[in-house]
Amino acid sequence: MISLDHILESVKTVGICGHVKPDGDAYGSCMGLYLFLKTYYPSIQAKVYLEDSYPDSYRFVSCSDQVIHDYPDEEPHDLFIALDSGSLDRLGRSLDYFLAARNTVVIDHHVSNTGYGLIREIQADASSTSELIALLIGKDRITKEIAEPLYMGIVHDTGIFQYSCTTSRTMMVGGWLMDKGINYPWICDETFFLKSYRQNQVLGRALTESILMMDGRLIFSAIRRKDMDFYQVCPADLDGIVQALRVTRGVEVAVFLYESAPARFKVSLRSNGRVDVSKVAVYFQGGGHFMAAGCTMDGSVYDVVNNIAAQVEKQLMD
Repeated sequence: MISLDHILESVKTVGICGHVKPDGDAYGSCMGLYLFLKTYYPSIQAKVYLEDSYPDSYRFVSCSDQVIHDYPDEEPHDLFIALDSGSLDRLGRSLDYFLAARNTVVIDHHVSNTGYGLIREIQADASSTSELIALLIGKDRITKEIAEPLYMGIVHDTGIFQYSCTTSRTMMVGGWLMDKGINYPWICDETFFLKSYRQNQVLGRALTESILMMDGRLIFSAIRRKDMDFYQVCPADLDGIVQALRVTRGVEVAVFLYESAPARFKVSLRSNGRVDVSKVAVYFQGGGHFMAAGCTMDGSVYDVVNNIAAQVEKQLMD
C-alpha cells in the first residue's frame, strides 16, 4: 500500500474531497483522514470539501463543523486527496482544486475507477474507502475520534457487515475501530437504520408502486420530483429504498430512480449476485461495484427502465 507518511513529507497544504452527494463511506473516509491529519500533522493546513447534500446524522463526527461547503477561490494545494470517487466527474465542484494541486492522490474501492490521479491506492476488493483509510493509518494510530467516522463508513458500504463486499479483513478492521471505545450500536442506529416519518412514508410509496419485470427477475420503482415535493424529502432521504427492493424474493436486480431534473433520473442498481451491475452502470456512463452501482439517465421512467432491463437481460442470457 502507499505510505501516507511518505506522501505527506514537506507538504504544507492538503485538500480532501469525496464524491458528489456524499454517502456514509465518502463522508466517513474524508473525516477519518482529516482527523488523522489534524492529530498527527498539526503543522499541515488541511481542509475537507464536501457538498452539503448528506444527512444531518453524519454531523456527530468530530470537527464536522469544519467541513467546507461553499468552495471559495483557493490557492493551489500542495496535495489534494480524492476519496471514494471512481472518476474525475464524480468530484463535482472539487474538480478545479484537484486539477490545480501540485500532487494528487486517489484512494478508492470502485471496480469502475478510471485510474486518474498521480498516486493511486485502488482496491476493488475492499469493502469501502473507509477500510482502506484505516489500513493506511494503522491500528495503533487510530484514535476514538478517527475511529467513529471510519466505522460509519464501513457499516454503510457493507450494510452493517452483511453485503458480499465484507471480508475477514473488513471484520478485523471493524474490530480495531470498536476497540477504540466508540458507541458502535448508536452509530449503526443513528446513521444507518433511523428514518424520519417522511422517509418511511416515501419508502412505503416506492414499495407500493414497485413493478416486477422479466418474469420477476427485475424490480423497479421510481419517485418523481412532484412526489418528493409532496413528501417534502430530498435525495438523501431516499437512501435505503433500493436495498428494500433488492430483498424481494426471486429478484436478481433492483432498480430505483428518482427525478433530479425534468426527464433526468438518478439511477441506483443493486444485484443479488448473478448480474454485474457495475457493467450496466458503466454502459450508461456511470460506475460502481459488482453488487451496487449507479448512473444518471435521460428520458421517461419507462425509457430508462427498459434500457437498463435490456442490459441486465444480456448478462442473464450469457
